Amino acid sequence: MKKYDSIKPGQEWLDTDGKPIQAHGASMFYENGTFYWYGENKEKTIPGSGIWHWGVRCYSSKDLYNWVDEGLIVEPDTEHRDSPLYPSSYMDRPHIVYNPHTKKYVCWVKFAGVNPEDHCFTILIADHFLGPYRIVKDKLFPNGAKVGDYDLEANEESGKAYLFAETDISRVTSYTLTKDYLDVEKEDYIHFDRRFREGVTHFLRNGRHYLLTSGRTGYIPNPSEISIADDWHGPYTLLGNPHINDENEASFNSQVSCIFRHPEKKDLYIAMADRWCPDFRVTKGVSEKIWNIIVRIYKKQTIDPDEKEWFDNLPMMDGVNTSKARYVWLPIRFEGDRPCIDWLDEWKVEDYE
Repeated sequence: MKKYDSIKPGQEWLDTDGKPIQAHGASMFYENGTFYWYGENKEKTIPGSGIWHWGVRCYSSKDLYNWVDEGLIVEPDTEHRDSPLYPSSYMDRPHIVYNPHTKKYVCWVKFAGVNPEDHCFTILIADHFLGPYRIVKDKLFPNGAKVGDYDLEANEESGKAYLFAETDISRVTSYTLTKDYLDVEKEDYIHFDRRFREGVTHFLRNGRHYLLTSGRTGYIPNPSEISIADDWHGPYTLLGNPHINDENEASFNSQVSCIFRHPEKKDLYIAMADRWCPDFRVTKGVSEKIWNIIVRIYKKQTIDPDEKEWFDNLPMMDGVNTSKARYVWLPIRFEGDRPCIDWLDEWKVEDYE
C-alpha cells in the first residue's frame, strides 16, 4: 500500500493493511517516540446489528500519517449483557493516562445505560499501554453525578490527574482524581451550568487551560465553543467558536474528541474530530433549527408535531452507520491566547516548527 505523506481531513483514512481506521471518539498517547491513536471500534456498528461498539482499537505511528493496527486493547465482553463492554452497551470515548505512583495505565470509558440514571464511568488498568486491560470499577458516578462526554488529563510535573465531564445533562464539571486515578476527590467545580454542552475536551498551553465543548445534538455536528482559564478548575471564560469561517455552523461537519500537543514541535496543537455521518451535511439553517428543538426538549416545552417528525428522522444516535465515520484532523493556530481552527483540504506536520 502507498504510504501517506499528508493529512486530508474528511477523506477516507486506511491503516497500513489497507483497512479503514476504526478509532472513534478518540484520544492520543505518546510514549518512547511512538504515537498511539485509540478509540471506539465501530467496524460492526451498522443499522440493525444491535452493536454499539466492538471494543477499543489502537493504532501506532511514527509520523502521524501511517498507522499500524495494534488490535483491540480493550476487548468487547460478548458473554455478560450487564457488562459496560457488552457490544450493545453505549461505551464511548476511552481515555488512558499513566499513573507514576502505581506504575499502571489507567483507562476510563463512559458507559451510558438505557436510562439516564445509569450514565457512569467504567475504569480499567493495565501494566502496559497496549494492555491487556482489566476492569477494576464497573460503575463510578463521580460524587454521585450522572455523566456524559468527558476528558481525562494527567500532569506529569505534579503527578496529579484531572477529569472534565458533562454531568447531569446540563453542565460541565471538573474534578481532581485521587492518587490512584481510580476515583475523584470530594470537591468538584461546576462550569457552564444549564448550557447543555458535551464533547468535552481539555488542553493546556503556556500555563493557560482551555475547554472545548459541543452542543448536545448526538451524531449531528453543531457549533463548538472554547473557553479559557488560569487554573485547572477555572473559572472559565468563554471565547466563542474556534472554527473560523465555518459557514454551516457545524464545526466543519465534525465533533472534536481530543486536542493534543505534538511533543516534537514547538507549538503544534492538533484537533482530532469525528465526522460521524459523512453522508449528512448540516447547513446553518438546519443547525439552528435542531438546536432550537433540542433546547425546548430539555426544557420540556411543547414541540410542534411536524417539527417532531422531522427531528425524529434525523441521524441522531441509534440507526446511524458509524462504521462509515471519518476523521477531521486540523492544526490549531493562535491569535494571542485565542485558538483558531481553519479548514484545510490537506496539510503536513512538517510545515510546523
